[in-house]
Amino acid sequence: MSNMATNLIRRFREGIPAPHLQAKGAENVKGEDMWLDNDDVRPLKLADRTWNLWTYLTFWFSATATVSNWYAASSAQALGLSMWESVGTAFGGQVLIAIVIVFNGRAGAKYHIGYPILNRASFGIFGAWWPTFNRAVMAIVWNGVNAVQGAQCVYVMLHALTPHIANIPNVMGKGSALDSGGMIGFAVFWVLTCCFLVIPVPKMRGLVYAKLLVFVVSAIAMLSWTLHKAGGIGPVASQPGTATGSKRTWLLIRFFLLGAANCATFASNAADFQRYATKPNDVILGNIIGFPLSNLIVSIIGNLVGSSSQIVFGTLIWSPLTYLDMLQTSSYTAGNRAGCFFIAACFTYSAIFSSIFENSLPAGNDIAALFPKYLTIRKGFFICAVVSFAINPWYLLGSASIFISFLASYQIFLSAITGVLLCHYYIISRGYLEIHDLYTSCPNGAYHYFHGWNWRAYLAYIVGIIPNFYGFLNNMGVHAPLGVTKAYYFAYPIGLAVSFFTYWAACWISPPALWFPLSEWREPKDYVRPEEQVTFEILDWHFGTERENVSGGVAEKGLSEKGVNVADKTDEVLG
Repeated sequence: MSNMATNLIRRFREGIPAPHLQAKGAENVKGEDMWLDNDDVRPLKLADRTWNLWTYLTFWFSATATVSNWYAASSAQALGLSMWESVGTAFGGQVLIAIVIVFNGRAGAKYHIGYPILNRASFGIFGAWWPTFNRAVMAIVWNGVNAVQGAQCVYVMLHALTPHIANIPNVMGKGSALDSGGMIGFAVFWVLTCCFLVIPVPKMRGLVYAKLLVFVVSAIAMLSWTLHKAGGIGPVASQPGTATGSKRTWLLIRFFLLGAANCATFASNAADFQRYATKPNDVILGNIIGFPLSNLIVSIIGNLVGSSSQIVFGTLIWSPLTYLDMLQTSSYTAGNRAGCFFIAACFTYSAIFSSIFENSLPAGNDIAALFPKYLTIRKGFFICAVVSFAINPWYLLGSASIFISFLASYQIFLSAITGVLLCHYYIISRGYLEIHDLYTSCPNGAYHYFHGWNWRAYLAYIVGIIPNFYGFLNNMGVHAPLGVTKAYYFAYPIGLAVSFFTYWAACWISPPALWFPLSEWREPKDYVRPEEQVTFEILDWHFGTERENVSGGVAEKGLSEKGVNVADKTDEVLG
């Protein structure tokens, strides 16, 4: 019996003996290393680094032009802030988080690795499994949530084609966020999304540009149509806020910080999309300008559209999809139906790519990194799609209020992870990653730590969560004093700062194997795979040019740059 168990464990460790199931680049990876390496999770090849400054500027319109962002400022207005105060506080918080996005994605832009691999440097090659698995689960859940929103977009399209879809008997029950007609929309949206998932991410650049055009056309169309029907922008845009004094001050603070915290996911997994950069510095302006600006424009347009509904229907309708469906239902003419179909189709396209970039891409990276022997990023995309369907997100949104509160409060866990990542890259390793050691379970590897787990990172992670945990429980329904509620407004910066300095202190007390003094900065200009360096050295010699965007590769010891050993050329290679 014990021999059978031993054989099963050995087979599991060595992998399934089916080469056709193995991921590209994992054919010769054996033992524990099979959980660490394949071609998809390695630094990107030069040919796949296709995203430039313009791509990153427009990328954020692809990621943020969602239906929920159209009315993101509505909750602040409901509590007493004016429309412009609501939009302004959110914008300020998004500028703040854009800075974190740039800094935390820097390793992705320089070394062209994703979030799961970056975790290995700080949490350990096996310790990285928890933050990676953690984020994969959240990405899958959010993918399902966003698909419900996409289903509503498709439903408006189908309702424009036929009125009968609104009369289908509802068999979904009271606990569902979608009725039977909405479920048809969900199925259509899910299939459409899966069709786009077959496109390699580096080749999605053209679709990112198309998404910007689609957003501009749909936004102008809906804004013009609703303002024309209302005869103006409505009272919401011009009326002052009702909150005054200290209440107003606390609301401004709260929604400024929420503007940052609500985007915590983008900050934690910034390396996942910055790894596609043609030049590392392209991501800086692309994120600093593109992220807050896209959110600001979407929010202003959404608020102006919502404000017009007060005149058209006598009540505020924040969701543009509900507004569209009411417009065509109130007057089911050919013109109204055509307009609603066109705008809803644009919303559907936007929802598809928001779902891909916000959820499928991170989940694909995470799942591929968890099981690299057999899973590629593309397979991870489809696993995410199938599981997000299987969890029945329409019931989660329709009846689980605690679940919604949990999703909204998840920032405290992400901020603690982000603090560790930032401290390790900028303070401990000073911008240097030993790339080879990120893919090996060898005990002598720089990131093996204690059996593959870095206790310093986990200590900082837990300590970073503790100050905010009472506030987290309060959000989940546990009673807490008003002071705890207000302190929780600062949960994201507190969690990030506490985990950052705790990790620094732990490394100072017990230094890891790879630690550089603060007087040194070891970041390369750009990392290039060893097998590609030779090609570009020949090209540089032939054309007599210096290609800054492909030079570097210092993470591989002993490699030469134009015949000079990298170790002897530190001043020229490190930038």
